[in-house]
Amino acid sequence: MQKEIKLRNFHEAKWDEPIVCELSVPGQRGILIPPAEKGIQNEIGDIEKVIPASLKRKKAPNLPEIAQPQVLRHYLRLSQETMGQEIVADIGLGTCTMKYSPKINEQFVRNSKFADLHPLQDDETTQGILEIIYKAEQCLKAISGMDAFSFQPGGGGQAVFSNASVLKAYHTARGEGEQRNEIITTILSHPVNAASPATKGFKVITLMPDPKTGCPSVEALKSVVSEHTAGLFITNPEDTGIFNSQIKEMVDIVHSVGGLCIADQADYNGLFGICRARDAGFDMCHFNLHKSFSSPHGCMGPCCGAQGVKEELAQYLPKPRVKFDGEKYYWDYDGKTSIGKVRKFYGVVATVLRAYAWIMAMGAEGLREVADTAIINNNYLMKKMLTNVKGISAPWQEGEFRMEQVRYSWEKCKEDTGVGTEDIERRAGDYGLQSYFLSHHPWLIAEPMTPEPTEAYSKADLDEYAAIFEKISEEAYSDPELVKNAPYKTAISKVSHPGIDDPNDLIVSWRVYKKKKGLK
Repeated sequence: MQKEIKLRNFHEAKWDEPIVCELSVPGQRGILIPPAEKGIQNEIGDIEKVIPASLKRKKAPNLPEIAQPQVLRHYLRLSQETMGQEIVADIGLGTCTMKYSPKINEQFVRNSKFADLHPLQDDETTQGILEIIYKAEQCLKAISGMDAFSFQPGGGGQAVFSNASVLKAYHTARGEGEQRNEIITTILSHPVNAASPATKGFKVITLMPDPKTGCPSVEALKSVVSEHTAGLFITNPEDTGIFNSQIKEMVDIVHSVGGLCIADQADYNGLFGICRARDAGFDMCHFNLHKSFSSPHGCMGPCCGAQGVKEELAQYLPKPRVKFDGEKYYWDYDGKTSIGKVRKFYGVVATVLRAYAWIMAMGAEGLREVADTAIINNNYLMKKMLTNVKGISAPWQEGEFRMEQVRYSWEKCKEDTGVGTEDIERRAGDYGLQSYFLSHHPWLIAEPMTPEPTEAYSKADLDEYAAIFEKISEEAYSDPELVKNAPYKTAISKVSHPGIDDPNDLIVSWRVYKKKKGLK
């Protein structure tokens, strides 16, 4: 007999906390910066004469002046209003692979031997981190089957953009730059697979899912490929968790008309040791190291979209790249055909270091176990949700095996009670769950919900997670208004106004805030 799961009596802190600049009091200090040592002063001389006039500020920056206790109170209060992996079972950010990141890896990036490095140091003084970047590339080459990687892209979107840039350079070099002006993607691939190539000037052709399989059909692809096809940008499995078993045939179709194929593997957690991009015939791919490779998002950053390509495309990768001549590691700036830099310096190297440490700690067998456990967790949770939770379903290939996530639907619950996925998402906050990241638009699956239970979660975590939605479903069917008016116990109450669509309503910095408020 299964033990009853007792739900936590959760209540989040709620502080009416001003922004840090509003807390500023002239004259207060948190730290006192010591003067430069005599030896440094003698070596540098008068700093006013060293700095070029064009780089000197006209006036001192308007930084907040706050004493240490107030700084601590401010940020600790904000931390109490923040959900995340270290607070709750953060299963609910489907398509983004939120997982536990070993804290020893944080010690590596905070160590002064790494943290005090400067990106413009001479190669002779940075052999250690250059070796790690080089070896991290070798690891990703083995994991993906690709021949070369760049760590410059600052996330999945930029990696897809960089792949689109390589695609453009490749066809241009072959004299087909104008002719190859179309890319093909699918509606359930990550949206950047359409958006990023579009910013490079490609026309985007989007394939819809087959009503039975949930995957794009081979026949649909055949109907749109032509001499204008530059490439296929596709995520597999898409964010339904359904693996496209015809992917090799689709890649071959695009190759047959002269196009290249690019695999979006931002969410690779269910594929380690099971499926490689190269083995399916892909020419390029990318990994989000801040997802599957256990470097934390950190509020959607710092990110690294590791970009991998086959040998014939390596010449177009962003430069510089780390090379090894048998004795020393160095940044290679050669490459007349490179697309150039896509990010300042060399990308987010701290993310590469964390990912490398995680790969080395796991080993090949451990990486395969990551995928196996993630898939088992996902299918166990799906069975619990579909068996115990009223009003939920998993459309397309119903009852079939899924990979690392499932795109559920609360459509039946909405029809029966008027309570939809957005209501349920808010109510989940009252039980200590973070937003479950509804879905990418358009909602092809009505009232969607897309959790991803990675290998980081225990059976107890999954049981508690399912029990919470079982409870919310019961509330929806017995007292719909209770769920519709949620949340009651979170830092932010129900937002009554629609989302911000007008850029004029955005406040992205303190300077913009003051300008819009008419403050000096």
